[in-house]
Amino acid sequence: MFYGTMKVAIGGPLKLAFRPWVEGMENIPAEGPAILASNHLSFSDSFFLPSVLHRKVTFIAKAEYFTTPGVKGRLTAAFFKGVGQLPVDRSGSRGAGEAAVKSGIEVLERGELFGIYPEGTRSPDGRLYRGKPGGLARVALATGAPVIPVAMIDTEKIQPPGKVVPKLMRPGIRIGKPLDFSRYEGLAHDRFVLRAVTDEVMYEIMKLSGQEYVDIYATAAKRQFAEAAKAQKEAERAAGKAADKAQEAAKASPGPAGTEEAEKEKPAE
Repeated sequence: MFYGTMKVAIGGPLKLAFRPWVEGMENIPAEGPAILASNHLSFSDSFFLPSVLHRKVTFIAKAEYFTTPGVKGRLTAAFFKGVGQLPVDRSGSRGAGEAAVKSGIEVLERGELFGIYPEGTRSPDGRLYRGKPGGLARVALATGAPVIPVAMIDTEKIQPPGKVVPKLMRPGIRIGKPLDFSRYEGLAHDRFVLRAVTDEVMYEIMKLSGQEYVDIYATAAKRQFAEAAKAQKEAERAAGKAADKAQEAAKASPGPAGTEEAEKEKPAE
C-alpha cells in the first residue's frame, strides 16, 4: 500500500518531468519471481526503473539509510522503505554480499521482482565495470529465478556530481530477454560458475547499454581515480610552493639596478 502511494507520489512526477523512454517492457513477466540486473549510472536509477514498471521491484540499500537517528533519519528510512528499498547490514564478516544474497532470496521466494546492480556501486565515469559474482549469481542459482538484464541510459547526465539542479532530459531504459541459468543447478558454490553467470549477464547489459566495458571492479576504479586526483593536487601544491620560493629568491637577489650602483661605488683603478 505504502509502495503504491510512494510510486504515485514520486514515480508520477518523474515520468511527467523526464518522460523516460522504455524498450523491452514485454520481457518483464506479469507474475512470478525474476531478478532485474542493471548497470548503475546514477542514484536516480532506483527511482526511474520502478516508475516505469507495473510490478513492484525491491532493491537493496545500505543500512545507514534506515538507522540514522532524529526526525530526518526517520523520514529518510520511511522514504526508502516506501520506494521498495531493503536495508543491508555491511558490518558482518562477509559484508554486504551475504546480506544481499539473503535479502534477494527472501524477495524472490515471495514471487516478487528483485533488483540488483552487479557492479556493486555506481560507475565513476559512465563506463560498465566488472560484475561482482557474490550477489547476483548466488541469488540466481539459489532460487532458479530468471535474470533480466537492464540498461539505464543517460541517467548520469541528469544530475552529475556537484550539480544541485537536475537537467531536464529524457533518460532511457532497455530491458533484455530473460536469461535462464538452470543448467548450473547445484553449482552455486563453484566460483568459476559464479564468474561465468555474472560475466554472461554483464555481456548482455553491455550490448543493451552500448557502454565501454572495463574488466576491473568499479570500486577499484574509484580508488584509482581518487589516488590520481590526490597525486595531482599534491603535484599542484608542490609546483605552487616551488613558484613561491622562486619568486622570493628573485626578490632577494640584486637586480640590474643594484649591480649598477655597486659598480659605481667601486674605487677607480
